[in-house]
Amino acid sequence: MRKIVLSSLAILALCLLGQVIAAEQTLQIVGSTTVGPIADAFKAALESSDPSVKISVSKVGSGTGAKALVESSCDIATMSRFMKPQEFKDAVARDVFPVAHVVAMDGVCVVLHPSNPVKELTNEQVRKIYKGQITNWNQVGGIDMPIIAISRDTESGTYETFNKFLMKKEKMAGSVEKVNSNPQAHARVSSTKGAIGYVGFGFLDSKVKALKIDGVMPTRDTILNGKYIASRPLYMFTDGFPELGSLTHKFVTFHLTEQGQEIVEGQGFVPVTNY
Repeated sequence: MRKIVLSSLAILALCLLGQVIAAEQTLQIVGSTTVGPIADAFKAALESSDPSVKISVSKVGSGTGAKALVESSCDIATMSRFMKPQEFKDAVARDVFPVAHVVAMDGVCVVLHPSNPVKELTNEQVRKIYKGQITNWNQVGGIDMPIIAISRDTESGTYETFNKFLMKKEKMAGSVEKVNSNPQAHARVSSTKGAIGYVGFGFLDSKVKALKIDGVMPTRDTILNGKYIASRPLYMFTDGFPELGSLTHKFVTFHLTEQGQEIVEGQGFVPVTNY
């Protein structure tokens, strides 16, 4: 009799465990280091409101996010650029149909060390610096100090935006240093007096100085109206439009809620809503 009772209890425990596992909602998010802070904050908000929700956010670059969605190894790809034609072709070939969700606006901001007296550059000057044609700050109205140019790696959506709008797709000099994320670019510039780099709008703070480019400073208004040269949308891509009411749907539409807008603003980005 004791064995029968124990067996019954074991079966009941397994059933209850199965119900708990079945009730758990999970989400795998892979991609941009720029969109990463927004995704982290959305994760925290949704998990705190529902204990059954478990969300994983991996910040490894937009290109890696696109690849993960194509290979069906994530639910959402966060990207600071739009998907490339080849990425769409690869996706469709695998029966994956990417749908873009714009969750915020951003600007790729050219930044210097705060001690650098230069306050403004032209697009052409920035391009010549990264091509190695301008190598000292005294060539652009600054002090006699070598320029150390910092760039993101080519898998980055932030790099893609900078390359398109500021470099005009011209090749950078071999001397340009490469870093893997916005935090790394920020850290390198904030600790190096002669450095120039670029980061997303949400990464601006007192440790780096944003520059005017062609007379326009990156601000919420100039980014939202497109006056700043390197303004861009930030995306979350899904395989098809997510099922209404699903965790994926809640996540990619969270920016449309008042709480979501507050989070986007709190992370230093420009919301697409205006509550």
